[in-house]
Amino acid sequence: MRILLVGNGGREHALLWKLQKDAPQAHFLATQPNGGMAPWTDAIPHAADDVEGIVSWVRKHPVDLVVIGPEAPLAAGLADRLGEAGVPAFGPRAGAARIESSKAFAKELMEQAGVPTAAYRTFTSALAAEAHLRRMGAPVVVKASGLAAGKGAVVCSSVDQAVSAARDMLEGNRFGAAGQEVVVEEFMNGEELSLFAITDGRHVLPMVASQDHKRLGEEDTGPNTGGMGAYAPVSLATPERLEEVVERILHPTLAALAARGSPFRGLLYAGLMLTPHGPRVVEFNCRFGDPETQVVLPLMASSLLEPMLTVARGDSLEGGVLEWTEMAAVTTVLASEGYPGAYRKGLAIQIPPELESRDDLLLFHAGTREEEGELRTTGGRVLACTGVAPTLADAAAISRDGAETVSFQGKYFRNDIGWREMARDEANRP
Repeated sequence: MRILLVGNGGREHALLWKLQKDAPQAHFLATQPNGGMAPWTDAIPHAADDVEGIVSWVRKHPVDLVVIGPEAPLAAGLADRLGEAGVPAFGPRAGAARIESSKAFAKELMEQAGVPTAAYRTFTSALAAEAHLRRMGAPVVVKASGLAAGKGAVVCSSVDQAVSAARDMLEGNRFGAAGQEVVVEEFMNGEELSLFAITDGRHVLPMVASQDHKRLGEEDTGPNTGGMGAYAPVSLATPERLEEVVERILHPTLAALAARGSPFRGLLYAGLMLTPHGPRVVEFNCRFGDPETQVVLPLMASSLLEPMLTVARGDSLEGGVLEWTEMAAVTTVLASEGYPGAYRKGLAIQIPPELESRDDLLLFHAGTREEEGELRTTGGRVLACTGVAPTLADAAAISRDGAETVSFQGKYFRNDIGWREMARDEANRP
């Protein structure tokens, strides 16, 4: 079997790791693989967002499955073009991917489907946005409607901060085309939860819930990032609560997309806020989240490849079941100094060999490359150190140990991934 992975970040490295376990004899290929993926894949000469180049390549070099990791090629229609070429691809078509590529579209869809989410308004005029914000007050959330690499949501504690954020997007070109329309949302109180679900457009196979840590600083302070760490499972994600999410959020959303002629087949990510009034949607993504994938997949006991192939081939997931271990996982992201702003690239990375041979620690590369036999940084998020253990506290300690041991100039990481869950554990001890 030949499997092509589109993308080269931490999420794709985790997907490669899991799919290799499911199909040890498979031949893996990847678009510009990072330093951790490169030894296990053959590179194809196209970037992840080169839709026409990838389609042309697979026409000449047949593959059995294409797994599309990032949102940009999905929004650009890579799954559509592969479908036209008769190539099985895991990932939604562009019409369904709008649930992530346009926050305004997603909010309208949820409103029409009766899916619980924050109250909102959309704007293309900074003056109109400012007038609404001054009437609305703070705290409030201002979001770029388009794709902004996970950094397009600004939680504002004052009206002046919110007005400045809206102006930066609409007039200051802060996020380019992604910020030419903004969504202004009410601030929701509660704890966030990430839930992945593999879907054929009708049936869903929910995965174990996780929690991302978006803020740069400890105890969730500082600017939003693409994610500084995650843990799973989450005790607040009880079976009853997850069933509520499936019935009140996932099924109505999938039905609404199908009714618009854009059935969603692939991985639907629901970013949720657990409010006093029940789960409400913060955002939807059309692909696996990063770094949540790095803690969810290591806990998966059943095959990921089988349901992926089922969806990619257009078959039904009815009756499917996913199985999970009883372990816990924590991942700590190692970031470059200056991230999520400007940062240096090309810094040498040192990983002691004994670290990579541990059974309880997984190193998922993101912004790395192999250069003349030396591993170097290429991105803001460089590596994710995932600890796996019977308890969350032990998994967190293993993850931190890995984060402390890997070295490169200016390395930054949070020491508190999973802090809310561990505080709950401590409070519940007799």
